[in-house]
Amino acid sequence: MMNAHLTRREMFATSAAATLPLLGMASAGAGAETAAVQPVVGVSTLGFHDHTNAELAEELAANGVHTVQLFLMQKDSRYWVYNGRNDVSSLDAARCREIADAYRSRGINIHSIGVYTNLIHPDEQERAENLIYFEAMFRIGAAMDVRTFVTESGHYEPREHDGGMTYYLRENVWHQMVATGKTLAELAAAHDATVLLEPFHNGFLASAKRTRLFIEAIDSPHIRALLDPANLIELNDLPEMFTQLSPCIDCLHAKDRKLHVERGVAAGMGDLNYDEFVALAAKYTPHAPFILEYVGAADYKAALELLQDAIRRHQSGAV
Repeated sequence: MMNAHLTRREMFATSAAATLPLLGMASAGAGAETAAVQPVVGVSTLGFHDHTNAELAEELAANGVHTVQLFLMQKDSRYWVYNGRNDVSSLDAARCREIADAYRSRGINIHSIGVYTNLIHPDEQERAENLIYFEAMFRIGAAMDVRTFVTESGHYEPREHDGGMTYYLRENVWHQMVATGKTLAELAAAHDATVLLEPFHNGFLASAKRTRLFIEAIDSPHIRALLDPANLIELNDLPEMFTQLSPCIDCLHAKDRKLHVERGVAAGMGDLNYDEFVALAAKYTPHAPFILEYVGAADYKAALELLQDAIRRHQSGAV
């Protein structure tokens, strides 16, 4: 009989060994016709800062997009800040419901909310303030009936390099981050929330393996992963990303990046193999939505078409 108290490490090993259904494989109930399973494809709202929430919802719904990852960066809700925190005290429950209803009234689901505060800062008070901000975002999400949140580790570099190990790879920083991650997990549990950590090759969560080890160290069902392959292609091949992280991936970012280049770009504009990306997602994470990122009004339709074409090729067996 399986031990009822599996560690997160054991859960990774068990889940990775399990056979997962393929995206696009036939699925049917008793007596029903088989049908292709369609993955969820959504859009990050971050690149649409010239739209109000209502305008953006109307635009996306008119073009067949029914899922968003919400960044509070719209013309009528400018609260989002990268690698820090903002004053969200004016976002009361009524205003939160109004924002959420702008999307839901047009048939759009809010999958998650982007936070992206700084969890790695060396100052204890600064980290504490950022965790308070994260908790405020949990309350905002609850008012919107959204329970999933997305963040990175945050970025910090000392003003003067002391000649030692890169800051985010230092031993003491690892232990500090694990402690911070455990506190974040406790806060998330208290609010019935889940936080998805997004790795990036030039930061604390620098590889798929390091991200897996970090999530195992936190050891909480409330801390899981968002895989953005474009963030890791400098260090990991696509199969490695999925085999390392698949047991805890709940979302996929669909953007792109040229190798050896810092700036991310829209899907199809870099070196990421989208046919391979879609095939691996089908094999390992068929439940995880694709969220187009680094797109705005001018280019989201082209990125959407590229991703949907890759999905169609996979489902037809063309690749």
